Amino acid sequence: MRLSVIIPCYNAADTLGEQLDSLACQEWDQPWEVIVADNGSSDNSRAMAEAYLNRIANLRIIDASARKGGAFARNEAVRYAQSDAIVFIDADDVAAPGWVAAIGNALEHHAFVASRFDIEHLNHQSWISRTRSNPQAEGVQRISYPPHLPHSGGCGLGVRRALHEQIGGFDESLLRLMDTDYCFRIQLQSNVELTFVPDATVYVRYRDTLSGMFRQTRERAAYNVFLAARYRPAGQSRSHLRAWYRLIQRWFRLWLRLFTKVRSREQFAEWLRVLGWQIGLIQGSLKYKVPPL
Repeated sequence: MRLSVIIPCYNAADTLGEQLDSLACQEWDQPWEVIVADNGSSDNSRAMAEAYLNRIANLRIIDASARKGGAFARNEAVRYAQSDAIVFIDADDVAAPGWVAAIGNALEHHAFVASRFDIEHLNHQSWISRTRSNPQAEGVQRISYPPHLPHSGGCGLGVRRALHEQIGGFDESLLRLMDTDYCFRIQLQSNVELTFVPDATVYVRYRDTLSGMFRQTRERAAYNVFLAARYRPAGQSRSHLRAWYRLIQRWFRLWLRLFTKVRSREQFAEWLRVLGWQIGLIQGSLKYKVPPL
């Protein structure tokens, strides 16, 4: 095998078939495999995957239920992988035509690569999703806090197996942003750059309810606080008073905006997303005992 495509899966029966359909249509002149890592699904995700055993060459389904979390499922699948090049893709997203060949060829020349995101293809019918921006349309993502390194969403992230094993894989203690942490550790420990592959496109599916968007944003904000504390340079401290003062200012502006500028459902969705982010920052700061971002 020249490439192992890994799909961590938990209760994804509603979307997994669309992802596997896309992979069944992929073509590449090198041998490659697909591994579905079932993280203890209670729906019919496994049966859905088994229905594709005769449609996708070298498809395997493994039991990755010993520990909950996408990080464990990814790491467990890598242990079963038969190739030296690994790429992760999510069960609720879809690989665009030509994705396998593009990402596979990229891993022939680069040790660590990221796919391009397309957020319109799967979200055009959801007005909530249409209010979201694409963080990975023209390049990899960046953060505003140390270590100030580029990072990528875990969907479409490719790596050479030796590099994955060198850093010990994904941090299984993290339930969110394990992909961001993974990107940081590879670059810090191995001095390997993250290369963007614009020809390798993944259709990304966003949460299509206000509550789902709010919860996801809140959780991501809290984990960003954790990562900022984890990667803060030794000896560097932030002013607690100044950080909380800035957060209070942002809260004041946020509520002022609700009563003066929010006039449509799209504007309210954006306002709610920012509210979720601000609440997550407070929760993260209190939980990890660090000043907010």
